[in-house]
Amino acid sequence: METIVSGVRSQESGARSGSRAPARTFEDLLVWQKAHAWVLAVYRFTDSFPAKESYSLTSQFRRASISIPANIAEGFKKSGVADKKRFMNIAQGSLEECRYYLILARDLGYGDSANLLNQLEEVSRMLTAYAKAIEISGS
Repeated sequence: METIVSGVRSQESGARSGSRAPARTFEDLLVWQKAHAWVLAVYRFTDSFPAKESYSLTSQFRRASISIPANIAEGFKKSGVADKKRFMNIAQGSLEECRYYLILARDLGYGDSANLLNQLEEVSRMLTAYAKAIEISGS
């Protein structure tokens, strides 16, 4: 059965969309790919933070950003819908934590975070749609 929510197909359902095969690993998930790319962008952004932030904002921001694709990956192999949704919810919580760190970095004058915020919004939309698709498909 094919499941599409807000333009995002549950890639675990086994349904094919044009030339897109179902995800075999978490790396096949578009939402994971976007989240991973976002982590790399966060690392580049935080490289320019002051040294005094190494053990505070830089570390916290990087840890929270890593948590997003890590929880997507962990949830991918969970067998039950409730478990899968729980990990997507944890990822969404980490995403919101990162949203705050973007605001804080901007307000502290550590750089222009507009592009990162746009990327974060895309990951958020995809993550929400993926969680809904998991619920609807029952897998």
